[in-house]
Amino acid sequence: MSQVDRVVVRTCPLCEAGCGLEISVRDTTVVRIRGDMNDVFSKGYICPKGSTLKQLHEDPDRLRQPLVWRDGKHVEVSWEEAWEHVERGFTQVIADHGRESIGAYLGNPGAHNLSAMTFNRVLLTAIGSRQRFSASSVDQVPKQVSAGFMFGTAISVPVPDLDRCDYLLMLGANPYASNGSLATAPDWPGRLEALRARGGRIIVVDPRRSRTAESADEWLAIRPGTDALLLAAMVTAVFEAQRAQLGDHLAGHVNGLAEVQEALAEFTPEAVARVVGIDAITIRRIAIELCDAERAAVYGRIGTTTVSFGTTASWLVDVLNAVTGNLDIVGGAMFPLPVVSGPTTRGKKGVGKGFRTGRGKSRVRNFPEALGEFPAALMAEEIDTPGPGQIRAMVVVGGNPVLSTPNSEQLDKSFASLDFMVSVDIYLNETSRHADVVLPAPSSLYRSHYDLALLNFALRSVANYSPPVFELPPGVPDEWEILAKLAGIVQGLGPNVDPDTIDDVSIRSLIESTVRDDTSVIAGRNPDEIYQALSGPENGSLRGPDRILDLLLRIGPFGEGFGANPAGASVAMLKQHPHGVDYGALIPRIPEVLRTPSGKIELAPAELIADLPRLRASLSADPDAMLLVGRRHLRSNNSWMHNIRVLVKGKPRCTLQIHPDDAARLGVVNGGAVRVTSRVGSVIAPAEITDAIRPRVVSLPHGWGHHLPGTRQSVAHEFAGVNSNVLTDHEAIDPLSGNAVLNGIPVAVTAESK
Repeated sequence: MSQVDRVVVRTCPLCEAGCGLEISVRDTTVVRIRGDMNDVFSKGYICPKGSTLKQLHEDPDRLRQPLVWRDGKHVEVSWEEAWEHVERGFTQVIADHGRESIGAYLGNPGAHNLSAMTFNRVLLTAIGSRQRFSASSVDQVPKQVSAGFMFGTAISVPVPDLDRCDYLLMLGANPYASNGSLATAPDWPGRLEALRARGGRIIVVDPRRSRTAESADEWLAIRPGTDALLLAAMVTAVFEAQRAQLGDHLAGHVNGLAEVQEALAEFTPEAVARVVGIDAITIRRIAIELCDAERAAVYGRIGTTTVSFGTTASWLVDVLNAVTGNLDIVGGAMFPLPVVSGPTTRGKKGVGKGFRTGRGKSRVRNFPEALGEFPAALMAEEIDTPGPGQIRAMVVVGGNPVLSTPNSEQLDKSFASLDFMVSVDIYLNETSRHADVVLPAPSSLYRSHYDLALLNFALRSVANYSPPVFELPPGVPDEWEILAKLAGIVQGLGPNVDPDTIDDVSIRSLIESTVRDDTSVIAGRNPDEIYQALSGPENGSLRGPDRILDLLLRIGPFGEGFGANPAGASVAMLKQHPHGVDYGALIPRIPEVLRTPSGKIELAPAELIADLPRLRASLSADPDAMLLVGRRHLRSNNSWMHNIRVLVKGKPRCTLQIHPDDAARLGVVNGGAVRVTSRVGSVIAPAEITDAIRPRVVSLPHGWGHHLPGTRQSVAHEFAGVNSNVLTDHEAIDPLSGNAVLNGIPVAVTAESK
C-alpha cells in the first residue's frame, strides 16, 4: 500500500479566512495537511491552526461518546440513553417552569459550521423561548447593528477592497494574528504587504504595537475605547476642510449628510485629542489623506466593537468612508456579493423593510434585543433572578461562555445552579462541565463544509464546497442530526424522533417561502417539484445542510435557478470544482444592495444620533486611568484550540503586557507576578514589560483560564493561564447593540510580593 492513498481538498473550518487545505490520507488516517495551491481564494496560504486539524481529529480528549452527569461525575453512555436523559430533563423543566425558562447560547465555532448555520435556528424555534444568547454579543454585533440602520440589513457590511486599495486606515484590527474579520479573505498579511508594495499606505490605530502595526507605515497609539471620538473628529475635520465628497455614484442615494455634519460639529480634533491620546494635527492629517488618496478604505474590527461605543464607532467608520468619497468604489469600502441567496440579494432590489432592534426586552434589566438575541452579559442575572421566565435550563451549542463572556466567575456559579443543561460540544470544557448531558459533535473531517455565514463578508465572490474527508463511524450521528433531534425532543416528539422528519419540515418550509416570493427565481413554481429536484436520486439524494445549501446556491445571484441557468451554482456543480469557483472581485452595488424603507443610505440614523450625548460625556474621561485591553495570537482561536500541544507550546503567551514606565512606577519586574483588579474580579498573571503598548494600558489575551476542576482537556490544563473575563464587567454593555465591553476596562495593577 502506498504511503498516501488519496488527497482530499477542503476549506479550513477554523476561522473565517476560508483557506483551502490539501489533506493527504492513508486508510482512515490523516498523513499530512498543507495549503491547497489551487484554491481559488487562498492559493496555498495556510496559518498554523489549519495544519492542526489532524491533531484536533485525533485528540484523545475529544469526546466520542455522550456523557451524562451521574453520581457526581460525567460518565459515558449510549446515544439512546443520552436522548432519554435529554427528554426527561426538558419535559420536567417545561412542566415546572414553561418554555421561557429554557435559555440557549450559541458559540463562535458555529459561525464556521454548516450544520450549525442551517439547524441552530431550527433548534431555537423548537425551544420556543426568547432567552437567546450567542458569542455575537462579545464580538461583532455592533457592526451589524450599525450596518442595519444605515443600509437595511445586518449583513449589509461594507468591507475594504483590499486588493485594489492604496490607503488603508485600520482601527482595532490585527489581521497578522487573526486574519480578516467581517472582511473574509485568506492571507490578509500577504494582501497588506502587496498593498504597500504597490506604493500604498497602511495606518494602524491600536493601543498596542501589534504585529500588524509593526508592519504598517504608521502606528497611532490610541487610548482604549475612544475610537468613536477619533472617527467623529476625522469626519468633522473633513467637513471643516470642505472636503466632504460622497461622489457622483452616490448622488441621490444618501439621506442625512447635513444632519451628520451638524451632529458631529462639536467633536473637533482639538476637542478629542486629550482623551483619545492622538494630537489634533495628526487627526486632521489622516482625515485629509483619506480624501486625497485615489482609493482608500477605513476598516474597524474587534477593538472598535467590544467597547462601550461599539455601535457608534462602527457607524462612524462608514460615515468616514462615505464623506471621503470611498464608499462603494473600487478600492474603497464595498458591499460583498455572496454566491448563496441572502438578505442583500433577496427581495426587491434597492428597498426593503429596514432594520430595527428592541422587538423584545430582557426580563431583569429590560434590555432591548438585537438580531433576535439578548446580550450574553445578561445570562447570569436571567438565571439568578427569581420570577416568571427565570432561566432554569440551558442549551449550549459549541460555546464556552464561562471563559468568553463577562464576569466569568459569576456565570460559572449561575450555570452550577441550573436545574438542567445540555451541551453540544467536542470537549468537556469549563462550560460543558456543568451539563447534565454532553452530546459530542463529530470531528469536522466527518462533515461537509461551506462557510455559509462568513462568505457574506468576503472580499471576492467565491464559493467552496467541501465533502467529508471520512465517512461517519457506524452509529455516530452527524452534527445536524444531533441538533435536529434535540429540536424534535424539546418540541415534545420524544427521544425516538427521526431527524429526517425535522429536516423535511425545515426544507419544505424554506421552499414554500421562496416560491411565494415574487422576486425569487422560482416564484410561483410547484413546491413539490422543487423538493424533488433537491432531494431526488438524480441530485444525489441530498439531505440535511447540503440540501439547504443547494437551495440557497441555486436561487442565489450566480445560481442554477432550477433550470434557468444550467451552468450556475449548485452543490453538484461545486463538487466538480473542488478548489472552488471565483466569480470575481467586488463590484459597486449602490443602490440595488440597499434594503432601507427609503431606498437610500441613512447616514444619520436617529438611533445613532441619539447616542451622541453619551459620547460627548466621555470627553471628561480621565486620560490617566489604567485600562485593560485584550489581544489575540496567531496560534490561538478563542478558548477551544488550547488543547493542541503544537499550538500552545513554547514561550508563554498568557502574560500581562505593561509599558516600562508603568512597570517602573508600580515596581513590576519582568516575569514577576502582577495582580490586576477590576470592579468585578481579580487575577494574577506574569508581567511582560514591553514598549509595544502605550502607557497606562495593560493587556491580557482572551480565552485562557483552563484550571477549573471537572474538565477533560489535559494539554489546556497544563498551559492554563488566567481568564481575562474574570475582570470584564457584566454591567458594562454598549446600549445600542448589547455588546459586552471587553476592552478599555478600568483596572488597578499591583506587583505581588514574593
